[in-house]
Amino acid sequence: MPHYHFIDQPDVMTPRLSGHDHIGVDTEFMREKTYFAQLCLVQVATSEAIFCVDPLSDSSQDTFWRELFARDWIVHSARQDIEVVSQTAGSMPASIFDTQIAAGFLGYPAQIGYAGLVKDLFDVDMAKSHTRADWTKRPLREAYLDYAAEDVEHLLPAYERLGERLEKEGRLEWAREDSRLLLDPQLYDIGADQALDRLKGARNFHGRKRAAAARLATWREREAISRNRPRQWIMRDAVLLEIAYRLPGSETELAGIEGMPPKLLNRAGKDLLQAVAAASADENDYSPPRPPDEGQKALLKEMQARVQQCADELGINAETVASKRELAALIVSGSRESRVFSGWRRDIIGNDLLALL
Repeated sequence: MPHYHFIDQPDVMTPRLSGHDHIGVDTEFMREKTYFAQLCLVQVATSEAIFCVDPLSDSSQDTFWRELFARDWIVHSARQDIEVVSQTAGSMPASIFDTQIAAGFLGYPAQIGYAGLVKDLFDVDMAKSHTRADWTKRPLREAYLDYAAEDVEHLLPAYERLGERLEKEGRLEWAREDSRLLLDPQLYDIGADQALDRLKGARNFHGRKRAAAARLATWREREAISRNRPRQWIMRDAVLLEIAYRLPGSETELAGIEGMPPKLLNRAGKDLLQAVAAASADENDYSPPRPPDEGQKALLKEMQARVQQCADELGINAETVASKRELAALIVSGSRESRVFSGWRRDIIGNDLLALL
């Protein structure tokens, strides 16, 4: 197991970051019982040492975060780490290099795990025995800290090795470019306005039923945020959709909804009925999405073939170039804002796909 320093006063360690432009970063967090993920540990690796920093301590952390954000983070599969850190500290790092993204440009599977990458690069087997640990409990067990420290031990060496290979292939900036996409604040927008988009079962609703689903989903999202509880703890999707479908007009009808918890009825029954009633005045010209026609299917097939050919020539997975979901969305929306039409993808495949569209 790697040697590490446990730091329960985050600001104290900031001098140890001096002179280090690149740092390996990983986090441990819990979100099973809360709406917002609770950051429980920050692991930081420099070229000299590994630190396990406790963000749940009562001591000052402002300097720690300021110094941490000023550096280039080397992270593996960074999206969740960036999300929880930005929610906790209200900011993001200046730049990141995602080793999972980087590996994809060298022919590795697009979603390769950290342990698999470390095994391939360094022939090291990582123990993953504490993936279900309760990171909120203090003091943290030594075994947990050993596990956490190992998660950053190989990040900087992986960055160096991947970077050298990417440089030779002329793809280092590709990896940097795709990594930067993870620093877009819109990726982590959890506002109530997007609540309906996260409710998959409502996609085939229309008219007043869809309007009711939108109001109910917005109400639930705001409740979840204000109480910091998971959405499903506030009201299960199935119950919400059944209310929107049945459009109850009284507490008796609401109580008859399958799966309606009595506690929810007593606490929020009037709010739910008010949301359903208000939906009758909403304008809603939404129509459920139509299945793709034969022309769209043929176009998607041709676009996938072009992407696959491009990927084969580059020696990488097609998903790294453009996923089937991305391509299907382009056909449906007609949008030209996709990453497929910008950056490194534009010249090697984007213009070709644009001509097809």
